[in-house]
Amino acid sequence: MISSRAGEKGLKTGALGLVSSVAIGLASTAPAYSLAATLGIIVVGVGLQAPIITVLAFIPMLLIAYAYKELNASDPDCGTTFTWSARAFGPRTGWMGGWGIVVADIIVMANLAQIAGVYGFRLFGFDGLAENTTWTTVAGVVWIIVMTAICYIGIEISAALQRWLLCIEVVMLVLLSVTALVKVYGDSPPDTAISIDASWFNPFEVSSSTAFTAGILAAVFIYWGWDTAVSVNEETADAARTPGRAAVISTVLLLLIYVLVSTSAQAFAGIGTEGIGLGNEDNSGDVLSSLGGAVFGSAGLGWFLTKLLIFMVLTSSAASTQTTILPTARTTFSMAAHKAIPRQFARVHHRHLTPTWSTVGMGLASIAFYVLLTAISGNVLADSIASVGLAIAFYYGLTGFACVWYYRKVLTRSVRDFVFKGLMPLLGGLMLLYFFCYGAFDVYADPDYGSTSIDLPIFGETGGVTVIGIGALVLGVVLMLIQWAVDGPWFRHPDVPVSAADPADAP
Repeated sequence: MISSRAGEKGLKTGALGLVSSVAIGLASTAPAYSLAATLGIIVVGVGLQAPIITVLAFIPMLLIAYAYKELNASDPDCGTTFTWSARAFGPRTGWMGGWGIVVADIIVMANLAQIAGVYGFRLFGFDGLAENTTWTTVAGVVWIIVMTAICYIGIEISAALQRWLLCIEVVMLVLLSVTALVKVYGDSPPDTAISIDASWFNPFEVSSSTAFTAGILAAVFIYWGWDTAVSVNEETADAARTPGRAAVISTVLLLLIYVLVSTSAQAFAGIGTEGIGLGNEDNSGDVLSSLGGAVFGSAGLGWFLTKLLIFMVLTSSAASTQTTILPTARTTFSMAAHKAIPRQFARVHHRHLTPTWSTVGMGLASIAFYVLLTAISGNVLADSIASVGLAIAFYYGLTGFACVWYYRKVLTRSVRDFVFKGLMPLLGGLMLLYFFCYGAFDVYADPDYGSTSIDLPIFGETGGVTVIGIGALVLGVVLMLIQWAVDGPWFRHPDVPVSAADPADAP
């Protein structure tokens, strides 16, 4: 087994326990924000089967979480996919794995900042400013700066803030769900209410295979982010075990939250295309705002709870902004420490023991990308956010395959090794490979999908989501070649040699 190097790069070791790691993993997915932005889209695609779609999307996430757990046990490096893919397949594949994390996080930061800006104004009743692109962009930039500063100051402060924000988020989601179910089965249910039915959990009721796969693609996004718990492994107590356990626990808790909220919201609001119906495309980008007033009411305590729900979505997106900075900064930090990118990104603050250039660089890159896309077009910004799913499927799937290949010599040692190091990561990788190919070359490539399309020289009119998603990965190849040409010791003599786990030493 390759010895653990956790703590050798200068980060603050032992700063996080299991609870803090789980909190960071959960908060990074932003459950409230993810549900607000995605549940309506899922319902529009698959109708009443939305709850089972959220369950099925959990499967590849759990499988890949076990890949993270097993790989982290051998090598708790904060570079995660970058380092592990390099060990399994070589330095160039590892570099692209790291780039997949970076590009996904920078793209999603734009939407998180936008949501934080809009909800910040709505919380205080400034609806006019919430509709103003300039003011929401300014507010979003401020959010990125604040969260970057918190990540810069220290991992312990970040974790403490995440625990408090997550408590508010989970309590409000459970309260919303329970209140909705009580009203559905009470004496005076709302006109939109429908009783929970077993058919909601039957995937064969989905109208078509295209709708089914598109629904899964959308639902996978709401689970993304739990890997942040592993990216802070070098700052976690028992670095070889705790981060992997936190990743698995996070995905299971997310499943429980999403099934409860999706089922109760659908029972209360129905799937109609008008009013608060989850099938109303006008609400598809934010179903929780319309549900809050309907479930809690608009007077007295109900008004307060509705405002608290808005605050919860705001804190959810803000918390995810913070926890999106954490893994990207640590990925680039690890890449720099291994000489795969400029060495300045490996600098650590002498007192806070956090990455300096990597953290600030992530914040600046996110601001630049957000402002640029906002200035170009709101439609381009929307399609860029949809393209995140391709980057997610790319680096999660790559991690699954890396796990199988790295542990290939020990898969026959025991049933446990075969299942957890081989079968589960392989199945997760294959699922995500299918979703990537289907999404990139079929669903997203349709010029009628999304808000934009681009006339490519050879392929003709192509959906903007595919162009942005694939284009971002191709940009990574270009940057890798530039780094290789300018300063390429990583590619010629990597300090993470290609190897397989030794049967005698592998955990």
